[in-house]
Amino acid sequence: MHREIIITKDGSHSISIPELNVTYHSVHGAIQESQHVFIKAGLMDSGLFDYVGLHHILEVGFGTGLNALLTLKEADQHKNRIYYTAIEPDPLTKDEYSLLNYCEQLNIPAYQSLFEKMHQCGWEEMFEVTDNFRITKRRCKLTDFTTNDLFDIIYFDVFAPAAQPELWTKDIFEKLYTLMKPGAILVTYCSKGEVRRNMQAAGLTVDKIPGPPGKREMIWAYR
Repeated sequence: MHREIIITKDGSHSISIPELNVTYHSVHGAIQESQHVFIKAGLMDSGLFDYVGLHHILEVGFGTGLNALLTLKEADQHKNRIYYTAIEPDPLTKDEYSLLNYCEQLNIPAYQSLFEKMHQCGWEEMFEVTDNFRITKRRCKLTDFTTNDLFDIIYFDVFAPAAQPELWTKDIFEKLYTLMKPGAILVTYCSKGEVRRNMQAAGLTVDKIPGPPGKREMIWAYR
């Protein structure tokens, strides 16, 4: 499957798969979408950093590593520990991730080597990126994912329902529900009515909140 690096409207890169007519991030701005959906509405609005402790985050769709990079940055800034688990069945190659301009766009050049190490580190094992952030990457499909961990936040960042309808079903959200601690939240950029209904049928409480530029609404759900 052919992938191309593209520049989105805020100057940050994303990946396009012309064959599927999908991009890894919003063409209106990769960084600003991730900041809005996963960092602000997810990590910051969850109140997770209101107390010092060990926090567990699950990302479904590691992709470019942008969400992990932004979360690492916040963990270091707040001096709060995060264990980050990321699922990705089709990882980027070195030729792809080494060209991504996120650290340059964010003006955090010191994080470039850490960003690349998150891509380079082994699968199925925990890797300590900094004192405040550890990542375990799982190379598998969500349907095959198993763990004994429970999570405070789930970043649900798979391709849209038109491209991956099998990942937006009631069965999928029932599985995610079992992985969430009581009071945990799930955030995603998608707000389609069928997706909301499937989440509700799985037991989640679902709210629609303002979306990032180019998208009117997104989903903020909790157990």
